Amino acid sequence: QVRLVESGGGLVQAGDSLRLTCAASGSTISRLAMGWLRQPPGKEREFVAAISWNAATAYYADSVKGRFTIHRDNAANTVYLQMDTLKPEDTAVYYCAADSYGPYCSGNGCVADYWGQGTQVTVSS
Repeated sequence: QVRLVESGGGLVQAGDSLRLTCAASGSTISRLAMGWLRQPPGKEREFVAAISWNAATAYYADSVKGRFTIHRDNAANTVYLQMDTLKPEDTAVYYCAADSYGPYCSGNGCVADYWGQGTQVTVSS
């Protein structure tokens, strides 16, 4: 069983940066794909970014491509999301997720084997 705990959220201004951290415990994440998903206020949860177990491949939503970077440290059992040039539309609760094949979202919602409790990111204009 993998337990995920996010940290690093907060209130920032547009154009600022934040780094989210996802610390895993209970079991290693070294063989799991990891991802970040978010739920804006009043909207459905959506995919943000994901990274393969060996960090060879990363995927990003079009809305964050070029601004956000996902990376992982398997030795530390930790995943990060570096968020630069934040925009008000990035305001959301951000969730860390782990999955054997990769967290993803479809018309039926978002799927992952393990979820964190979420951390709030608020970007003011």
